[in-house]
Amino acid sequence: MSPQTNTAAASASSTWQLGDLTVNRLGFGAMRLTGTAPFGNGVPRDREQAIGVLRRAVELGVNHIDTAAFYFSATRSANELINRALAPYPEDLVITTKVWPGRGPSGEWWWATPEQLRGQVEENLRQLGRDHLDVVNLRVPPSWRTGSIGEHLGALAELRDAGLIRHLGISNVTSEQLAEALAVAPVVCVQNPYGIGASNEDRALLRLSGELGLAFVPFFAIAGSGRETGPAARDSAAVSAVARAHGVTVAQVRLAWTLHQGPHVLAIPGTGDPDHLAQNMAAGALRLSEEEMARLTSLQPNSV
Repeated sequence: MSPQTNTAAASASSTWQLGDLTVNRLGFGAMRLTGTAPFGNGVPRDREQAIGVLRRAVELGVNHIDTAAFYFSATRSANELINRALAPYPEDLVITTKVWPGRGPSGEWWWATPEQLRGQVEENLRQLGRDHLDVVNLRVPPSWRTGSIGEHLGALAELRDAGLIRHLGISNVTSEQLAEALAVAPVVCVQNPYGIGASNEDRALLRLSGELGLAFVPFFAIAGSGRETGPAARDSAAVSAVARAHGVTVAQVRLAWTLHQGPHVLAIPGTGDPDHLAQNMAAGALRLSEEEMARLTSLQPNSV
C-alpha cells in the first residue's frame, strides 16, 4: 500500500521534545482551517468539516497543533474551532501559538509593543479555553531582520514566569536574533520558513538549531515560495519525478524531504480538506533514497 493511501499515524515520523513536552514530528498547522485561503481571502470552510479534520488529525496521532489568534476569517476562528473540536484537550496535546502580529476585528494588521503582548497571550487563552499556553512563539516582523527582539522576548519571559506560558519559541528569525534570544531567555523551538530550495542562510539556521538541541519547525514546507497562496501550479521536474516514482503527490515528497532534514525538524502542514489531511499524515512514512535526497537538496529557490 502506498504512503498516499495508507492512513499512517503521525508517530511514523518519530518524536522530539519541546522543552519537557514530547511531540510527534508530524503535526498540524491551523492557518488553513478558516477558509480556502488564509486570513479571509478565500471561501470559508464548512464548520463541521473543519472540526472533523481536527478530530481526525488527533486520531491519526497528531499531538502538536500550531495556531494563532490572528488566524481568522469573517466567519471562522482557528482557535475557536480547535476549542470546539478538541476540548477537553487530550493530556498529550501540545498547542503552540504565536504573538507580536495582531489583527483588528475587520482584519487590519498591527504589531504589538512589548506591553501589549500580555493582551495577545490572554486573547489566545480565552479563545482556546486554556489557563496556560504550552508554547508561545515570538513571531518577528518581516521588516525586522536586523532589529533587536530582546525587549519583546523579555516581556514574554515575564508571562512565562507568571504561569501563563510554559515554553517560549521564536519565529521568522535570523541566526543573530536566535543568539540574542538565548541570551534573554531559554527557547525550545525556532519556527522559520523552510523547504526544498531553501537558502544557505536558512540551512545554516536549521543546522544551528540542531546543534543547540532546539526543535526547528518549518512553515511553508509544502507551499515553498508560494507562501500563503499555496504551492505553485508547476513544480520542478525533479520533485515531480520523485513523486511519480513513489506513486505519491508532490506535497508528500516535500513533507518527507523536510522530515529527512534532521531528527529535530518538525512539520506542521495545514489543511481543511480531509483527503489532504490523510495524504499529509501518510508522508511521515515516505522514505526517500539518498540519491533522491541529494537531487532535491541541490535544487535552488528559482528552480522549484
